[in-house]
Formats: sequence, structure tokens, C-alpha cells
Amino acid sequence: MEALWLLIALTAVFGFVVLPALRRRGERRELERAAAAAEERSWPPGRPADGVSLGKDGAGAGGGLVPVDQLDVRLPGPDPELVAALEETRRTRDWRPAGRLLALTDDAELRWQRVQSVAGAAARELSRWRAEGEPAGGHDAGWLRRWRADEPNDAGGAQVYAQFLVWQAMADPGAAEYRIILEEARTVCGEAARLAPQDPVPYITELFIARGLSYRRSDFDALWETILRRDHQHMGAHLAALPYLSEKWHGSRADAEEFARSAAADAPEGSLLAALPLFAVYEHLPEVQLSPGMYRGTVIRDAVEAAQYAVNTARPDHPVEPHVRHLLLCFLVRAERYPEAAEQVRAIDGYVGAIPWVEGDDPAAAYAAYRAMAIAGQ
Repeated sequence: MEALWLLIALTAVFGFVVLPALRRRGERRELERAAAAAEERSWPPGRPADGVSLGKDGAGAGGGLVPVDQLDVRLPGPDPELVAALEETRRTRDWRPAGRLLALTDDAELRWQRVQSVAGAAARELSRWRAEGEPAGGHDAGWLRRWRADEPNDAGGAQVYAQFLVWQAMADPGAAEYRIILEEARTVCGEAARLAPQDPVPYITELFIARGLSYRRSDFDALWETILRRDHQHMGAHLAALPYLSEKWHGSRADAEEFARSAAADAPEGSLLAALPLFAVYEHLPEVQLSPGMYRGTVIRDAVEAAQYAVNTARPDHPVEPHVRHLLLCFLVRAERYPEAAEQVRAIDGYVGAIPWVEGDDPAAAYAAYRAMAIAGQ
């Protein structure tokens, strides 16, 4: 009997510890082999392979894949006007280029995306300054602090600052000041909402706060209704709401899937909401990634095909489309559907500011590994 129990224990250890470790090691080796193969197959400078078009703002203009150290973690996809504004703000330490651009951005989806990116740029500056031991001029990027001081009634500045505080808190959820920062962010969201009552962006930012501060479900539902009254089909709002409903936070897998299915079913032609079930699947992937067969199963296959349909029928230059393509790249590579994955690379290469890459320590390296597999396997 003791021998039997020993055998059972050894089997459990192998199944839950050793085997997953071997799988992860195998995955790393496969990524390394794919990266080497992609390097060997890379096309000469000035000659894109198979008609590859890499970025609408000239990214990859040299003709090949964008080098890893040049991948832009600030944006999910091309936005030349925003890149120019961010670069000028970084160079001059003046908030006005970013402020002017936001003031001229009326499209609700594009405004949400730009607020996220400008706030993210400020948060990364703060993180870099802290890492290098340099004074950051308070607890935010200096130009963002001046923006708030110079134009306290500017809705764009308030929106960016609220989202900046959210990014700052989420960067270290274990910090003692985590809740204090999120409470401040909620206050600034309220200010931003008063400055632009019909703009959904401050309420979308509050969805992140609802997650971090554990809003009651009734309070979350009331916030969501407030957003729907302003923009019923806002894809960015749905992406921000979904995690709250997942089992990782304050809901369940069933809650998240129902939310995604309902939104997709009501989506009009040209909307990206048909892709939302793929994000619900991603929220509930197992910690131990199984064989490619898991990614070819009915549930994931249907979600992938719905997302492909969404990006193929979305209105031209939809600002949230790159978010869907980045997640498609991840799932298509894991399903070993490499030619379809390579199509996503052609559309988004140069940018890595999206799930799943931003959830790791090195978004550029994570994206580059999947890019290599897609290119090498096609």
C-alpha cells in the first residue's frame, strides 16, 4: 500500500510540476527556433516579403520587420499624428502638442485610444525616472503636471491625468498607496466628466477603478449604463468592462462570456464587437497552456473566426482594430495557423501596446517571438 501511495504522489508531482515545466521549456525552445528561422528567411532591406506592408506611418519603411528595439510599446497600431505629438512633447517637455491633438479628436473610440496612449507615455517616463534615480518633479511626469496647472478646466488634461493615475496604480497593485492613487483617479474622473458631460472617456477610465476598488456589482452596472447612454457600441468601453466580469476579478467565466456574446449579437455592421468573445476566452485561458489542439477546438475556433470577421468588416481605420489583431496573432500562432497569423503581422508590425504583450515584463520581446513563429511557419 505504501508503494502505491508513493506511485500516486510521484504521478501527481510529474503531472502538475514536472510536465508543465517541460512544456514551458519546449515552448521556449520552439520560439527560439522560430526566431532563428525567421531571421534566415528575412527579406533583404528594401524588399518586403510577399507584399508585406508594415505600418501606415512608415514603420518598417526599410522593407523588413521592425527591429525589436524599435517596436513602439506606446500604441497598438499606427497613429502618425499621435506619434508626432508624443515625440514633440517628449523633446520639448511641453504638454501643448498632446493637448492640441486631443482637443481636435472628436471620435470617441480614437479619443479613448489616444488618452490611453498619452497617459501611458507619461507613466513610462515616471517609471524610467524612478528606475534611474532621477527626480520626477512630484509624483507624475512634469509636462502632465504643468498641463493640469496651466489648464485646470481642460477636459483632455483631466482625462489623461485620471488614466495616468490608473496606470500608475496598476503598475504596482501591491503598493501601500494603491487604493489612495485609485481614489484620486476616481476624483479626477469626476472632474473630467463635469468638464465634458457627454464624453464617455472618463467613465471608461472609471471601469479600471471599479475593478481595482472592488465596486459592488450594482455600482458597476450603474456605471456601465452611464457609458451606454453616451456610446452604446464603444469597443474600448467593452474591453475595459470585460475584466471586471471575469472570474479573475469580480465575476465569473459565465458572466464574461454572456457579456461578450450579448454585445457581439447586438453589434451592427462595421462594429468590432463581434470580436469580444475572443477577449472573453483570453481572460479565462488556463495557466498551463495545452497543445495546439486546444486552440483548434470549437469554442476558440468560433471566437477567432468572429474576430477575423470583425476586423475584415470594421469601418476603415477603426482605432481599436489593432487591439483585435494583436490578440488574433496570439491565438493563430498557438493554433499553428501561421499564414493567417502572418496577415496580422502585416497589419500591426511596429507596435506592441496591446494585450497580450503588455501583460508581460518585455512586451517587445513577447510580440517578436510570436511574430517570428508566424513568419517562419507560413
